Amino acid sequence: MSRQASGLMAWIVQRATSVYLALCMSLLLVKFVFSPPPDHAALVAWVTDPVVALGLVLFVPLLLAHAWVGIRDALIDYVHALWPRIGLLTLFAFVFVASGLWAFKAIITAGLQG
Repeated sequence: MSRQASGLMAWIVQRATSVYLALCMSLLLVKFVFSPPPDHAALVAWVTDPVVALGLVLFVPLLLAHAWVGIRDALIDYVHALWPRIGLLTLFAFVFVASGLWAFKAIITAGLQG
């Protein structure tokens, strides 16, 4: 794949994920401003609703993809030495994978409680 195609694909991923993230964050903001759950049990019940759970399950990988493209592009642009760039990309990859696994565990645990 050429460098231009890689850049175009990163641009498309960044824009597509940002649309979903913006819509999801707007809906969450409206929900928690106008109808916040009164306690933890109500929050767990809301999260275990299938539509909300699906939205959160989609939110996590899209957020991580959005962050990965941004971090990758920033590191490619500003870290010119190869080995530090590879080290930082590896570090961020581990952090993003661990964060994604932790988020899925939290969603699944909330689903099992509800």
